[in-house]
Amino acid sequence: MSTPGVELRKLVTYLDAFLRIREIPDDANALNGLQVENSGTVSRIVAAVDASQATFDGLVIPGASGAAVGPTLLLVHHGMFWDGNQPVSGRRYRRLRSLLAQDAALYAAHIPLDLHPEVGNNVVLARELGLTDLTSFGTHKGVDIGLAGVAPAGLTTRTALVSRLASLLRISPDNIRVIAGGGESVGRIGVITGGAGSAIAQARAAGCDAYITGEGAAHTYFDAMEAGLNVFYAGHYATETVGVRALADHLGERFGLPWEFHDHPTGM
Repeated sequence: MSTPGVELRKLVTYLDAFLRIREIPDDANALNGLQVENSGTVSRIVAAVDASQATFDGLVIPGASGAAVGPTLLLVHHGMFWDGNQPVSGRRYRRLRSLLAQDAALYAAHIPLDLHPEVGNNVVLARELGLTDLTSFGTHKGVDIGLAGVAPAGLTTRTALVSRLASLLRISPDNIRVIAGGGESVGRIGVITGGAGSAIAQARAAGCDAYITGEGAAHTYFDAMEAGLNVFYAGHYATETVGVRALADHLGERFGLPWEFHDHPTGM
């Protein structure tokens, strides 16, 4: 029995307000909100980190001659237009063709999802780590984005934090790059997912002795060492799987739609 459809318009109106899509500043090419519409209804939700060809190809039923599962809303963190204003040819054409052929709408939420207080990447990861007494730190385009909190019992060493992070993000501990700028003990942990190595100084100023993000430039090694801060680079992709999962779960529950997460790890 197929799931009754929900109007795409209703879902988009709700998401725009829930995520404050029009209020939160972001990079111009993020194009937050509905990026590609479909025929007008949605019977399932798929969440993914990136609007990649692999993600689009994964929307079909395996072995079913490319048959779509049903009208789909694809929620992503990184949208389809990061390369700017490009002709609809080559790679751009293939992506759009895949979405249209499968009656799949595409909705992207970048910084609005990072900093959302309920389903955001930062708050979800902080919550799953068990951090308490959360306070904001770090800014992006003038908006508070990061969270810092007290490490719970059992998570007060670098070794324990690596193990817990790996388990939460479903990656190998070997994939977490640790810059041991501080001591082995961990007391206050800052979190900004994705590519926020540039916020090391802000984490230290917020009283953190440990800072979790996805990745950073080469010079951030020295930033961390000279600041006396333990930095954990757990991968841009891996750290940003948590928000789209939480958003899809929230939206699915609210509108009675099934949802699933499609994993296309980059190793970065």
